[in-house]
Amino acid sequence: SGFVHVKNPYLDLTEEDILYHLDLGTKMHNLPAMFGDIKVKSRCRSETAVPPLHRPSSPVSHSSAGPCQGPTAASAPTGTGSGCSTKGLSDPGQPGQGGCLSLLHGMGIPSISIMLHELIKLLHHAKCQDVTIIRIGTLGGLGIEAGSVVIRDMDSSFQPRLEQVVLDDVVVQSTDLGKDLAEELLACSREMADFPTLIGHTTYTYDFYEGEIRGALYSFSSQKKLESLRRAYDAGVRNTEMESTAFAALRGLKGES
Repeated sequence: SGFVHVKNPYLDLTEEDILYHLDLGTKMHNLPAMFGDIKVKSRCRSETAVPPLHRPSSPVSHSSAGPCQGPTAASAPTGTGSGCSTKGLSDPGQPGQGGCLSLLHGMGIPSISIMLHELIKLLHHAKCQDVTIIRIGTLGGLGIEAGSVVIRDMDSSFQPRLEQVVLDDVVVQSTDLGKDLAEELLACSREMADFPTLIGHTTYTYDFYEGEIRGALYSFSSQKKLESLRRAYDAGVRNTEMESTAFAALRGLKGES
């Protein structure tokens, strides 16, 4: 049917589902009326990535810090750096295109995980169909030109998986993102000559410093560091960052390709 389905048998039995960080609820708000036309969701770390999404139409906004105002909505996130949302309305001239929802989250897997769980429930409650989810963020490049855009086809630490402890079990989740959307985005990039664009693997880390081989603690030699980076490059890794692995793993749990 194309509807966003959540693998949770208890979700629809809940009297009211509060999406705390989005300041939305199934009783407080008519989510199908507010968000039912969403087709594309883009996570933007910076407000500079949001305004182009508004050009086809006027935006409506909602924020956990109070209503955001117009196209500048992304400049008014909550105190934690997450939760503010901006919704661009459907373009009447493009039937079936749907609206575009843009959300902010903070740094690291815990932060993006909060946003993704509430986003997926929002799309489910709003009865959205055929949604494409795109995440935009900064990265550390490996053997590529500064300013490049890397379209991730796999998130990995040399293996496409994420390990997470749930109750007392270690759960292993696939982080393979597939090829179709990556190829489509690469084709779109050929219309923009402002920056080089490529498809590559991403390796993730849980922290900003030691995981990315820098910081106050330096428990390895420069030679070992370079050898590790060369192995990553030879394996197809072109960037490292802290969030998209959780994005890929959660998407895989929903059974999407």
